[in-house]
Amino acid sequence: MQATSPFIVYRDRIGAPSETEFLRRQYIGFQRLSPVWVGRTILPGAPFTPILRLGGPWQRLLFRYLGRAPRIDIPGLAPIVHAQFARGGALALPLAANARLWVTLHGGDVSKTKNWSGTVLARRWPALVHQAAGFVAVSQAVADIALARGVPAAKLHVLPIGVELPPTMPATTPESFLFVGRFVEKKGIAVLCDAIRRLRATGDPTPLICVGDGPLRPLLEALARDLPGVALTGWLPPAAVAAQMTRAVALLVPSVIASDGDAEGLPSVVVEAMAAGCTVIGSDQGGIAEAIQSDRTGLLVPPGDPAALAAAMHRLVTNPSLRTRLAASAFAQAAVRFNAMRQSQKLEALLLGP
Repeated sequence: MQATSPFIVYRDRIGAPSETEFLRRQYIGFQRLSPVWVGRTILPGAPFTPILRLGGPWQRLLFRYLGRAPRIDIPGLAPIVHAQFARGGALALPLAANARLWVTLHGGDVSKTKNWSGTVLARRWPALVHQAAGFVAVSQAVADIALARGVPAAKLHVLPIGVELPPTMPATTPESFLFVGRFVEKKGIAVLCDAIRRLRATGDPTPLICVGDGPLRPLLEALARDLPGVALTGWLPPAAVAAQMTRAVALLVPSVIASDGDAEGLPSVVVEAMAAGCTVIGSDQGGIAEAIQSDRTGLLVPPGDPAALAAAMHRLVTNPSLRTRLAASAFAQAAVRFNAMRQSQKLEALLLGP
């Protein structure tokens, strides 16, 4: 077996529950490189190995504000740095002084308006665009934002993050609707709540399971108090989320562009649902609309339209054959377009260069 060379993967804050699975999958097909996770903050239970924290408190402050990188002694370290998120790329510049720097852009990191005023990203962006060997956008929608921010087309590559697929589509026993993600504005939490209320008003009692957490949790807690059949589980491990998908009538992804510009790239939960045989009802925007073909591999509804979301939900409840057809088509598409091993191998080829 060919020996691999370690290289730096920079994520400033390592171990956020909403990120661990899609970040992990980017490297599962690597054959010549092996990631060493480097960051300033390591959250409890971060699942990656190995992980290196950037020095002590003062060193981490000097790194963030003055760009003074501590020495990293890793035998055989390849001159490659892969930074996660635009801000991570800006912070990682000092680590890549003598290395090829690649940056993966995920969506909100380039779309949020607050990221571009008085921040380390805003200050270092011109240098990052100049110095980086390339940028990976997880969807064309993210690539379009990066182009508007000045990234040359020659440095920009669209490469969705893949998903691990079982050999055959999992068997499902649809019982409830499912939401998985952070409880934040861009995830369409308010739209979701309104849609469920509308669905209940028609007499449809199909339960809703909400997996995740975040600042808009009170909206969902109020929904659970007002209506029967609404449950909040908090964050669940990947296997438990996959199990929820096998019991879902549909995964609901009612994302919107938030008031601060925060927008989806390609939610990892969409491709995870496709691979799990779980039909997706999503907003017709951004990377969601790139992954899902409405009435072929899922259903798309106008963003911010709870009536349309409720109607699509009711359509799947009352038409199980449609749900089965959409799920089977989505699974087949995931195998072709979102195979994690192939997507990961493409990323490794980019990092290694010609």
